[in-house]
Amino acid sequence: MNMQFDHIPDFPITEQFGPAEQTISSLVYNSNDVSNGAAFFCVAGENTDGHLYIPEAIEKGAAAIIGSDAELLAQYAKQHNSISFIVVADVRRALAYASIFFFEDAKDRLIKVGVTGTNGKTTTATYVYNLFNLLGIRSGFIGTTGVFNSDGKFPYKKSTPTTPISSDIHQIFSQLVSHGDTAVSMEVSSIALDQKRVEGIDFDVAIHTNISEEHLEYHKTFEHYLNSKLLLFAQAKSAVVNLDDDGMAEQILAAVNYPSLSYSRSADTGADLVWGNLDSSGSGMRFDLRYGNQMYQVEVPLFGEYNAGNLTAAIAAALLSGATMEEILRVLPRMPQVEGRFQVIPGPEGRKIILDYAHTPVALDLVMREVGKLPHNRLIALIAGIGIRDFGKMPKMAKAAEGKADVIIVTVDHPDFNDPEDVVNEVLKGFTVPYKQQVVTAPTRKEAVMAALKESGPDDIVLLSSGCINGAQKVRGEFVPHSDEEIIEGYFQGQN
Repeated sequence: MNMQFDHIPDFPITEQFGPAEQTISSLVYNSNDVSNGAAFFCVAGENTDGHLYIPEAIEKGAAAIIGSDAELLAQYAKQHNSISFIVVADVRRALAYASIFFFEDAKDRLIKVGVTGTNGKTTTATYVYNLFNLLGIRSGFIGTTGVFNSDGKFPYKKSTPTTPISSDIHQIFSQLVSHGDTAVSMEVSSIALDQKRVEGIDFDVAIHTNISEEHLEYHKTFEHYLNSKLLLFAQAKSAVVNLDDDGMAEQILAAVNYPSLSYSRSADTGADLVWGNLDSSGSGMRFDLRYGNQMYQVEVPLFGEYNAGNLTAAIAAALLSGATMEEILRVLPRMPQVEGRFQVIPGPEGRKIILDYAHTPVALDLVMREVGKLPHNRLIALIAGIGIRDFGKMPKMAKAAEGKADVIIVTVDHPDFNDPEDVVNEVLKGFTVPYKQQVVTAPTRKEAVMAALKESGPDDIVLLSSGCINGAQKVRGEFVPHSDEEIIEGYFQGQN
């Protein structure tokens, strides 16, 4: 594409050296991805700074370098007069608006639903994706479990577990439009909002699930975490708000001046949608849903009482997007399970293996209480400390699980550069001594899954919780392929 940088909307240039116009082949933020004609954005990360990789980008054929260090870019410009060097105040913001321009406003051809919250983001965003497709609204998905178009998952390079960087988002949007999709449901993390990954996107619907302490290894304070999440609602056209969450519902409602729907499990809140009278069975759950002074009965092949709230949020998003309640109720019996979210896998001799990658103390407490309600002999639960997250949270995972299972397997997810033993020991600090249940430790998730399955017997439930996102474990900076489902299948095949 021919790009004249000072003509890109909302792309304020501080200084410019070299040609004002270039033919650009791609927008990149990782020097490994630079090829001839690329525009290289010097994004500063937590561990490195893109300005350090300018020589590599030039050597690989970059046509433009965009950064914030004016003095450094001026020096390179003297040596490479055929390359455009663009100085901006905020490289991440510049990347966002350049991406919108480069991908020709693909975002404007999609209904965009953004979901934020500490717990329930993946589940709710996936419910929106599945519900929209069942309603005939061809939808894509961007989130923890990967990137999907309306026909299913498609391969896409990994940039971050939850919300990709802006150039990747707009490339995905473009691919969805080319596929014939008209909507996208996406998880929007607090870090993504703070890092301007969704800058310039006006969401048609913003969904709030809840908030509790999380990501303090990045945000440092809960206030910064909260304020980052609230940014989503400043760039939305309508909102879905969980009145059962004291953490940020009030702040959202005070700030929005556009259509909104609230949801709750209590009629006393005055919510627009109220769910209750839930009944679970082996085939799913049934509950009442009041909306517009009418009571409806929802039947859906999903599990977990708290997922009634997540599903109600998705229903609200569909209503705000133009669907009727009658249309929604007709398709709900065909809703598929969400990968890794109260996903029930039947095992031999009446065993149930439940994958729910709850990775916060609040989520772990909820899922263990729900699993405990299902008929079972013994409950074996795997919990983990996540090496790429706040160490202060790890003992709280043990406290959340304590006394709720017969056996607890403690391991590590995504150890990265941490010693797995250090992570496991940090989790163990949260248990009461002597232990209220049997506790087993394992240095890797694979060994932990095997240990949990080995502990199980007829009619037992095995709960595999915590991170395990994107089909990999992050070990010393590398993503090592990992699948709990493959381990489960292999284990039981070996027992035959």
